[in-house]
Amino acid sequence: MALAMAILPTPAFADILVVNVEGMTLDVQGNVDHFNALLIGNDGRIVQIFHRGDKRPGKVDFQYDGKGRVLMPGLIDAHAHVMEVGLGALTLDLSMAKSLAEAQGRIAAFAAAHPDRPWILGRGWNQEQWGLGRMPTAAELDAAVKDRPVWLMRVDGHAGWANSRALAAGGVTGASKDPDGGRIERLPGVPAGRPAGVLVDSATALVERHVPPPRPEDRDHAFALAQQELLSHGVTAVADMGTTIEDWQTYRRAGDNGTLTVRIMAYAAGTDAMSLIGGPGPSPWLYDDRLRLNGVKLYADGALGSRGAALKAPYADDPGNKGLFVTQETQLRNLMSRGAMDNFQVAVHAIGDAANAAVLNAIDELSQTYKGDRRWRIEHAQIVDPADIPRFGKLGVIASMQPIHQTSDRTMAEARLGPARLAGAYAWKSIAASGARLAFGSDAPVERADPFAGMAAAITRQGADGQPFGGWQPQERLTREEALAAYTTGAAYAGFAEGRLGRLAPGQRADFLLIDRDPMLATPSELRETKVQEVWVNGRVAWKAGQ
Repeated sequence: MALAMAILPTPAFADILVVNVEGMTLDVQGNVDHFNALLIGNDGRIVQIFHRGDKRPGKVDFQYDGKGRVLMPGLIDAHAHVMEVGLGALTLDLSMAKSLAEAQGRIAAFAAAHPDRPWILGRGWNQEQWGLGRMPTAAELDAAVKDRPVWLMRVDGHAGWANSRALAAGGVTGASKDPDGGRIERLPGVPAGRPAGVLVDSATALVERHVPPPRPEDRDHAFALAQQELLSHGVTAVADMGTTIEDWQTYRRAGDNGTLTVRIMAYAAGTDAMSLIGGPGPSPWLYDDRLRLNGVKLYADGALGSRGAALKAPYADDPGNKGLFVTQETQLRNLMSRGAMDNFQVAVHAIGDAANAAVLNAIDELSQTYKGDRRWRIEHAQIVDPADIPRFGKLGVIASMQPIHQTSDRTMAEARLGPARLAGAYAWKSIAASGARLAFGSDAPVERADPFAGMAAAITRQGADGQPFGGWQPQERLTREEALAAYTTGAAYAGFAEGRLGRLAPGQRADFLLIDRDPMLATPSELRETKVQEVWVNGRVAWKAGQ
């Protein structure tokens, strides 16, 4: 992160005038404001924005030529898992495996390349891409590696695939009972319910508690990799969903030694971590607005891909299964109350329509006790009963959603739900029309932390292949301004960071990008190919392409 000073040889404390740019930002009404220069103070905040014809300052410490490039606000990822992005770079990535055989080959090759590792760890597999029509098995994983435990998280992070040694390490046998909020996949037709090899939602803890934890130096290295990944896509701030005490200490070490660049709005991984990190309440902003504990992340249900999302009616492709409440409704309400009691912002993962309804019910009830500006958040809000959509606006709930999930999940969602229940699926436009604020993110490492791909999905409801023609449920498309707002002003508001981040305006932090095209004019395919050339954080270059 010392890269910034090497790239831009300016004094550490200096006014900088950035000129010759095609600047754009959203104004307070959500309209695009164009400008051609901006003045940055020595505190990293914007002093003034200059439009054509405005008088420039007579003397500044340093002038930087933008060379006619497009300058836009730094983008905010409203939902990601920062340390998992970095740790994932140090483990096996199966996200590109298109078949079970290809996955087995990658797993075997990775194990052979790392003979010293006691466990083989990784993530990213997706049985929906393999055409299996089922989950993979421990025996199929044993065929790749059988001399040590293997534990691989599904792409959505809501299921784990174990080989026989990993199942043995977790004590998972035919006699094991499904834990509350979880499921052990069983082999069909086998006596005693022999475990198949995949554990869903809270059942993953049976194996995970035996996985050797990363060392502090591993975490520091992983965090450096995560920051580079985020910056390379133009992400200058991120809501970290599920921050552990070890994650927090990693961020604090980076802040103390001057390598914390990306701004992190942290949401603790449950109320225990919330109390450990925050104590009596949210932390102040630290390190020049680079780190704050905002609130707590809780779970209502699981994920659609592993049939763990809690639905009001059974899955169309699995009759009799309505999914899982990871946290039962009464307990969830108590945990939400515990966070709100000490003024922590509450963010709840809810994917299925039953889970979203349960969280909305809890917010409705708790709002009677906990007054003031709470900004309750629902993370994902993927499948919502159309009858519940108006409640988002009525209750002032922030819908923290990930547009790229819609394009990735489209065919799977159709299979899981059937055509009759798609009206409230990934319903960005309808939720926004209710008066609710949208905050967009990636859920990285579930998806790449690429806001430009997310914006393209938001305005087209189409994948990178242009399918389906005309867009999937096209009535839910957003305008370009609405999509940009969800990655800037909306995401800042969702993290109590408006006034600091999200817009380029006097008093705000000078976090911005220099890119190779205008996102308001580019075609959707061009938008997906946007090249980030420079990233500035706090008025200094934090990342530059090729360096």
